[in-house]
Amino acid sequence: MSRHNKNVPWWQKGIIYQVYLPSFMDSNGDGIGDLEGITQKLDYLNNGTRQSLLVDGLWITPFYPSPWADGGYDVSDYTDVDPLFGSLEIFDHLRMKSDKRGIHLIVDLVLNHTSSQHPWFLESRSSKMSQKRDWYIWQDAGPDAQPPSDHTSHFGGPAWAMDEVTGQYYYHKYLAEQPDLNLRNPEVRDAIFQIIRFWLDRGVYGSRFDVVQDMVKEHLKEIGLERCALTRDEMHEMFREVRIMFEQYKDRVMIAEVYPPNIHDWVQYFGTNLDEFHIPFNFLPNTTWSAQGLRSTVEEIERELPKGAWPNYVLGSHDIPRLATQYGPDQARLAAMFLLTLRGTPFLYYGDEIGMRNVDIPADRVRDVSGRDPERTPMQWDSSVNAGFTRGEPWLPISYDYQKVNVAKQAREPRSILSLYRNLIWFRKQHAALCLGDYSSLDVNNLDIFAYIRHSGRQKFLVALNFSGEENLVRFDSLKGSGYIVLSTELDRNGQVNFDNLILRPHEGCLIQMGQ
Repeated sequence: MSRHNKNVPWWQKGIIYQVYLPSFMDSNGDGIGDLEGITQKLDYLNNGTRQSLLVDGLWITPFYPSPWADGGYDVSDYTDVDPLFGSLEIFDHLRMKSDKRGIHLIVDLVLNHTSSQHPWFLESRSSKMSQKRDWYIWQDAGPDAQPPSDHTSHFGGPAWAMDEVTGQYYYHKYLAEQPDLNLRNPEVRDAIFQIIRFWLDRGVYGSRFDVVQDMVKEHLKEIGLERCALTRDEMHEMFREVRIMFEQYKDRVMIAEVYPPNIHDWVQYFGTNLDEFHIPFNFLPNTTWSAQGLRSTVEEIERELPKGAWPNYVLGSHDIPRLATQYGPDQARLAAMFLLTLRGTPFLYYGDEIGMRNVDIPADRVRDVSGRDPERTPMQWDSSVNAGFTRGEPWLPISYDYQKVNVAKQAREPRSILSLYRNLIWFRKQHAALCLGDYSSLDVNNLDIFAYIRHSGRQKFLVALNFSGEENLVRFDSLKGSGYIVLSTELDRNGQVNFDNLILRPHEGCLIQMGQ
């Protein structure tokens, strides 16, 4: 909470919640979530009491005008709102209402590529002599009229598309409808910086920068495109410039979507002098989901983290299967305790807090080219028709289990997974040790147990997580005496326990206050 060291940035002591906009709440009955729908549900996110999620940041996926070839990540206008989702005035209203609840809005910025319908690209492809020709990456065909190189796109197939008007190929790391920008061009950078400043001036508290690592194009040098081959050093230089811009505003945060091959590469995105991203995403699904796999990863992060940098943990997003699908419903509860008791900023993906699962999508309802619809289905608010998400036909199918898995039902159940999230968040915010304290791993007598201590001053909490489907007797040889269970993942027990004979049930985690 804010009473814990008022000089600490909000994003460091807070919790950030991701909304996949088309699926959160539909306010007008067209079957698609919108900005007004988010406004209607702000009290669910944070009404100042433990009956809400008490989130501090709200990351909204793209709401800009778009032909929707890739879920809105093909932007045709960076400084407006698609009428499908509302308007700039509705956005401003959402920001104002969010501010009043202590919710900081974070917008997605897609700067690696634009839509092929963006006016910049339409001008660029109009002629080889266009003033914006070099805003994108163009190249003559290779031998036998083949693409200039054998590079493939993220979604499969060649990363080059032929433009019949000018007879050249353009580069696209993603869909052909998403041509890559030439970020080495100073005019492109200036245009991008204006977009960033537009949203900062409009009062957003941060930006999540999409596919940052794909901005590097060193491989293009192989075919003589040095002028377009943004190097890794140049990318870091560009984001140092963006950070300078962010520092001109108060309480802003820069977040990077990155998928580095290892933690050593990940920490580079903080910047040599912590002068780039405040939060480069740390996607834990890339780690083996086991007690020892997670312990090893967390310890490595704590070792590698630059002095003064702050960690973060991401378990769910619109690009990966839901927690209850990846790990099962029991382990999803364990994941909640794990995520919300670690040192660092936790990111929550909408619906994971009620245990939503991936939904099978019939072939005639598929919307995403890369098969990510199952984790993007509408939020399940109640047991009414369409789970309370819309009065119309939902743009993606509602899960078959929505009458059992929904917010209204779980809000009434003291042991539901939603109640677990709310309790964990409340405890985290009430105790400095959990919110901002240090982290220390603990050795235990069982490889299926991951245990650690969070501590600040005299305040200490032990977290013990059982990753197996068996009951385990846990002994902490380095601890003496007893503690007090304040939360179990099953929300059905508390009380005094001895550190030499703690029993953890299958898939159970316990949060234990020490010094009792």
